[in-house]
Amino acid sequence: MKFLDDRQKRTGWLLVAVSTVYLVWFAKTRLLTAGLPIDRKEWIYVAGMILILMLGTANIRLAAMRERRNSDQPDNSI
Repeated sequence: MKFLDDRQKRTGWLLVAVSTVYLVWFAKTRLLTAGLPIDRKEWIYVAGMILILMLGTANIRLAAMRERRNSDQPDNSI
């Protein structure tokens, strides 16, 4: 399987999945329900997860660009 061989793409998808799960949980349980006020630490975690989401997306896109570039070049090994 090609997906399992590409470490950069696999890492990117893992970062995207983890940050998305956290952000959905945060929105569902902390923003949309009544409860204690949201601490500063939690807002820092949300900002970090947004940053991780962007890094994961960049990882996926860079892996796709590298794959396209490598498929366009002829194989010179004999």
